[in-house]
Amino acid sequence: MLSTFEWTIAKRYLLPGRGEAFIFLVAGISLIAVMLGVAALVIVMSVMNGFRAELLDKIVGLNGHAVVQGYGGRLKNWQEILAETRKMEGVVAASPLIEQPLLVNFEGRVEAVLVRGTDAPDIAALKDKTVLGSVADLKAGASRAALGSRLAQNLGVNIGDRITIINPAGRSTPFGTVPREILYEVSAIVEIGVYDYDKAFVIMPIRDAQLLLLLGDQVGMIEVTTRDADKVREILAPLEERLRGQAVVNDWRTINASLFEALAVERVAMFIVLSIIILVAVFNILSSLIMLVRAKTRDIAILRTMGASRNSLLKIFITVGLIIGSLGTMAGLGLGFVFLYFRQNIVLFVQFVTGQELWDPSIRFLTELPSRTDPLEVLGIAAMAMLFSFLATLYPALKASSTDPVQVLRYE
Repeated sequence: MLSTFEWTIAKRYLLPGRGEAFIFLVAGISLIAVMLGVAALVIVMSVMNGFRAELLDKIVGLNGHAVVQGYGGRLKNWQEILAETRKMEGVVAASPLIEQPLLVNFEGRVEAVLVRGTDAPDIAALKDKTVLGSVADLKAGASRAALGSRLAQNLGVNIGDRITIINPAGRSTPFGTVPREILYEVSAIVEIGVYDYDKAFVIMPIRDAQLLLLLGDQVGMIEVTTRDADKVREILAPLEERLRGQAVVNDWRTINASLFEALAVERVAMFIVLSIIILVAVFNILSSLIMLVRAKTRDIAILRTMGASRNSLLKIFITVGLIIGSLGTMAGLGLGFVFLYFRQNIVLFVQFVTGQELWDPSIRFLTELPSRTDPLEVLGIAAMAMLFSFLATLYPALKASSTDPVQVLRYE
């Protein structure tokens, strides 16, 4: 704790004296540098967290935490496996699913699509993601389908239009295999928020997908949602062991391994790089305190002759450095939160000024810049900035406390 005397001197040294404007300028630059370093670290880490969380939420929300997939794209005895999976401890939901890459044709335009056949509850869950039409119209046998927003845009399709889905594995004839073509009315356009899904998905009831793909009563996989996405492997381990040789169980980490591993590596790399920015910023605090000690050498000598202890001088200069560091840290946190709050507006403004698209959904997967701030991570960033600031004050504070008043007053 600081005494009244120590606190008074520390506050006095924070303000520029006669001929000390340059020292004050360096201290101000130090504060700004710490502020920018902390803000950059908070912004980047929050965006990285948000990107991972949003991507995980959208992928898991659509595909579940894991899938039980049959060999050859067909799952035998899927009704028994589905009933067993639903009874497992830790499993929240399980439903049959068919996914098959096919072709769609509309007025001469052809696109590669991913036909997704699912049951009524999963279709109903798309209600909040529907931008046009209604998924309630997707009934088995009605020959209706929902399209991803980007796919509908690429095809020029609107509600009520009829598209043709082409299955190359059609019926055999004396002249060869004739592709299977079925007309479907577009009853809904949905936006998942993941570019790759929105540009490819055609969603229909599972019975219609079975008819289109000539699967009979078979399905391709069972999607499973568990109580904890991070423990999905442990929860489904007994099922994986029992189905060995019949089917494979792939969780969300396995399915999207390359993507999430790349995000984890990038997150660590960005944290290290931006931490170096804060480290460089606190060197400005070090230099400003060294100049301050040099300018206040006579004052320090006089204080020593008046009874100030070495410990008091040590605390005074450490306090000066910590105040600069703490003000820069708090300002950086504030700047970071403001930037994150207006992040999408800032992105749009920079795009408007530069004429360049900064957030291309085809590359970034998500349609908007995400953000999710971790309070513990923010506290860690603030603590790191304060620790670096403290370490930067040690040398000049020790230098000031070791000043010999006899030598100074004799020669100066």
